[in-house]
Amino acid sequence: MRVATDIGGTFTDLVFVDQQGKIGVAKSHTTPPNFEKGVLDVISVSGINTDQLETFIHGTTVIINALTERKGVKTGLITTKGFRDVLEIARGNRPDLFNIHYEKPLPFVPRYLRQEVEERMNYKGEVVQALHKERLKEIIEYFKKEKVEAIAVSFLHSYSNPVHEIETVEYIKELWPEVAVTASHEVTREWREYERTSTTVLNSYVKPIASSYVDRLENKLKEVGNKSNKYIMQSNGGTTTFEQSKQTPINMVESGPVAGIYGSAILGNILGEKNIIAFDIGGTTAKCSLIDNGEVKVTTEYNIERTDRTAGYPIKVPVVDIVEIGNGGGSIAWIDEGGSLRVGPQSAGALPGPIAYGKGGTEPTTTDANLVVGRLSPKNFDSEVDMEKVKKAIGEKIAKHFDTSVDEAALGIIRIANSNMLNALKLISVRKGYDPRDFALVAFGGGGSMHAPALAKELGVRKVIVPVATSVFSAWGMLMTDLRHDYIQTFIRRVEGIDFDELNKTLGNQEASAIDQYKKEGVKEESILFSRFVDLRYVGQEHTVKVPVPNGQISNANMKQVIRKFHEAHEQLYTFKLEESPTEIVNLHLIALGSVKKPELAKLENVGGTLQGALIEVRPVLFEEHGWIDTNVYNRNKLSPNAVMEGPVIVEEQSASTVVYPGQTVTVDAYGNLIIETGV
Repeated sequence: MRVATDIGGTFTDLVFVDQQGKIGVAKSHTTPPNFEKGVLDVISVSGINTDQLETFIHGTTVIINALTERKGVKTGLITTKGFRDVLEIARGNRPDLFNIHYEKPLPFVPRYLRQEVEERMNYKGEVVQALHKERLKEIIEYFKKEKVEAIAVSFLHSYSNPVHEIETVEYIKELWPEVAVTASHEVTREWREYERTSTTVLNSYVKPIASSYVDRLENKLKEVGNKSNKYIMQSNGGTTTFEQSKQTPINMVESGPVAGIYGSAILGNILGEKNIIAFDIGGTTAKCSLIDNGEVKVTTEYNIERTDRTAGYPIKVPVVDIVEIGNGGGSIAWIDEGGSLRVGPQSAGALPGPIAYGKGGTEPTTTDANLVVGRLSPKNFDSEVDMEKVKKAIGEKIAKHFDTSVDEAALGIIRIANSNMLNALKLISVRKGYDPRDFALVAFGGGGSMHAPALAKELGVRKVIVPVATSVFSAWGMLMTDLRHDYIQTFIRRVEGIDFDELNKTLGNQEASAIDQYKKEGVKEESILFSRFVDLRYVGQEHTVKVPVPNGQISNANMKQVIRKFHEAHEQLYTFKLEESPTEIVNLHLIALGSVKKPELAKLENVGGTLQGALIEVRPVLFEEHGWIDTNVYNRNKLSPNAVMEGPVIVEEQSASTVVYPGQTVTVDAYGNLIIETGV
């Protein structure tokens, strides 16, 4: 049996798959700050036999929470003499261009804890000045007096040659073995001094937090007799061992959300859909990502806390390319200074939550609006819903302002929320040169299936797929992942006249490093799969485009094919190509997968039930352009394979509702997924 647990803001989800491919799910309340208790609780609720566990995979928000809530440890930075202010200087391209009051974000390490040491490497990796060990000793003593708990080491051009960083880390461990240390080459071998230093600092900042959490979780699992192989979800769409996660916890910054994206790619592959838009709506946010020909897009241009007003903090590790907006079930509807209706990014969260939760919430939310228009049923909430209170809040805070009915105000809230989500979907599709008509939309999360059919129709997407256990689909995605390590090396060379021996040697070294790392983790060499990419650009450009390269030796012949793909990809992204211009390589990127045995998806049993037998009720539902329509509401768990329903229809399950519009058709496939033809 394979088990995955995913910690969310409100609930901790669990999904398990047995040897027959049957899926089971469970939910339990998240238990901050002792998140491991929630994991044990959900295992208990699921009723699984822990002795049967072969693999345990975990997704966590502990790292991103520690960063955004500033709950890491006191961190010091050691850097090359003359570069202590790289974190402060940051980048000049501020996001809020005309704001004269704009302030750069404060560095995680204050200036008095940023210390310089004499050493110097040039861009080729040649030693210009040796490491000054005596100065290093002074810095360590100073950090001890300041009660520093973690140290980041980031030297100039160490991506090219990390020998001075290695010496520094060894010396720190010799003089002060208790302190947590991160050297920049351990987390990234890409250039960009500011981004590389920022990543190293953030890794050190959360390293003791991550180590403590993983140790506590591991001990709790041992207490319940769990002897399974234990893995943690990373931001790159793969998993890693508990031990490795403690060394580079920054790779877990988007641990939870990316699993659903990867799961969408796997599900699409099973269903014969290579082009997928993955769409996840939770309580606070909506997230989406595009999967082109089965390939999950990964970027190292990731920032936390970046908005249209603040630059945020760069993290230069591979992260699945996600667009995230502050719109979910708990998003608050409000009137701005200009008198316009807005939804989000403020959220009612889990506490007090939407008014419907009855936990003290007073602000109308998307969930409350969906209740008023009949898309959600009061019967499906944990506690009794005071509908009069819900309607009164929408009436007084929204409808009254626009001199309209409560029903129209509720529909207006949904329309604004959908508009916000549509913009996010366009950012990852139309804005990047993709035609949404060539893609299927996989909708998951608590609110994904409720909003997706309307959004798909607006976007021009012909098919929506609502997976089994849609509200805990991210946890299912974890079950289908492989172990993954990314090796990115800055290697700036013009393609014209490139030394292929040097290129192939560097690629070979990356593969050797991957094999060595996997051997330490107990993975056999025959289970390791390689995918190689290069970041290319036209000479004189700033940005790059990632292009796949074949495995094996690179020659002039297959390099020409790579360049042709680069021109095509550049034209798709930026609407032009310069075939006569010289090109250059910036980075080499190796993805090394440790292939893990995965369960096969079981087909849905035909319980022989009829549509009439699955009918819960007929209730009035308000639809845009159609008004109130008496709508059939079905229990998803009672639907048999090949069942077909004509919209308008609502399909309900535990913690999710699928809203199918008039003119749309929904079919239950062989696996139990809901396939919605949008009628576009």
